[in-house]
Amino acid sequence: MASAAEQMASNMSWRAFGKATELRQRIWFTLGLLIIYRVGTYIPVPGIDGVELRNFFEQAAAGLGGVLNMFTGGALSRMGVFALGIMPYISASIIVQLMASMVPALEQLKKEGEQGRKKINQYTRYGTVALATAQAYGLAISMESGGLAADPGWFFRAACVITLVGGTMFLMWLGEQITQRGIGNGISLIIFVGIIAEIPAALAQFFESGRSGSLTTPAVLGVIFMLIATLFFVVFMERSLRKIHIQYPRRQVGMKVYDGGSSHLPIKVNPAGVIPAIFASSLLLLPTTLTTFSGGQAQGPVMSWVLANFGPGQPLYLAFFAGMVVFFTYFYTLNVSFKTEDVADNLKNQNGFVPGIRPGKRTAEYLEYVVNRILVLGSAYLALVVLLPEIVRTNLAITAYFGGTSILIIVSVGMDTVQQVQSHLLAHQYEGLLEKSQLRGRKGGKAKSKARRGPARR
Repeated sequence: MASAAEQMASNMSWRAFGKATELRQRIWFTLGLLIIYRVGTYIPVPGIDGVELRNFFEQAAAGLGGVLNMFTGGALSRMGVFALGIMPYISASIIVQLMASMVPALEQLKKEGEQGRKKINQYTRYGTVALATAQAYGLAISMESGGLAADPGWFFRAACVITLVGGTMFLMWLGEQITQRGIGNGISLIIFVGIIAEIPAALAQFFESGRSGSLTTPAVLGVIFMLIATLFFVVFMERSLRKIHIQYPRRQVGMKVYDGGSSHLPIKVNPAGVIPAIFASSLLLLPTTLTTFSGGQAQGPVMSWVLANFGPGQPLYLAFFAGMVVFFTYFYTLNVSFKTEDVADNLKNQNGFVPGIRPGKRTAEYLEYVVNRILVLGSAYLALVVLLPEIVRTNLAITAYFGGTSILIIVSVGMDTVQQVQSHLLAHQYEGLLEKSQLRGRKGGKAKSKARRGPARR
């Protein structure tokens, strides 16, 4: 027998979607803000030599410049006002979350509820401004030394910094508005839409390389097969669950005794989603963003070594990428997405328990034991998905949009958004059923009251 929720989910249709007014408003609001973001990627920063910029990115599309361009939705190749993208905000979030687990004052803020969360978000915004300012100034200097500025000087640098920092802060605000008033996670959706919008051009460039002979026919077919296989593998792993049996004891309410029930606590193989891949990519791109546009000029020996050894496809790059993915999978899961102590406290408050495990501290230890072993598979899966396509892409010198990180972002964000849409539709159907039951109760009450009335006196 299917549950009530499963029956309602199977009955969801376009008719039910048309009745969900709030959901439609959220979707239109999200689409409107995402369109604003896409328009902003085509508004150029003042003082850029468009011809030189185009020539530079034709050479850098298969390297680090292509990876940077992917996360900015193509804004970097056009040097739009959103050229820094949302990556400074993500980098600031990483730094603040790492500090919150090590600094006692910040750790105490996390336990203060809504006020503490607002304070941490404020620190994250300050960090975003600082990182965006440093990166924007570095890009301005690098573009001057690389010959991409039409009129070099302090006026160009100031205009570049103000424009790029303002664009990043505006993107951060867009992401927060989408999360609060729209549908889905705003920051992830901004990256998702940027990748989706540039994929048709990337596919056209890829097939043109095959037609011109730059790539052989077996290589083209192999890349297509790899992309399809990676897509199915990611979908399968993102839907994989480990269910922990939860038992609820018999309880008495007034004079009635209710039998104990049972349910399952689902734990995903990858509870952190796409966050570890984005965090690891942002850390890899952070030290090289400042020197990407210099074209190898005006670099010290340290940065030259970093660019040579931490470029896409290099052994150190792949090893550091895999290590960061594994680290952030464990860190984000245990500190943000699945806090074992909070889950154990919630089960204890609901009188639920794992059979054979005492509620409270013992349950938290058991959940941590299970999650740590699940994450061995989850982190290995994430590292495999981001590394194998990356190796193939680098060796064949194809666009970064065919890498494992982009596939993981597309699948994870798409599935998460669809799941939120289904949740809103289910909530709307529940509201409709409650309204119908209340109306029937009123009609039934009126009929009974009429039946109980005696004959009217004349």
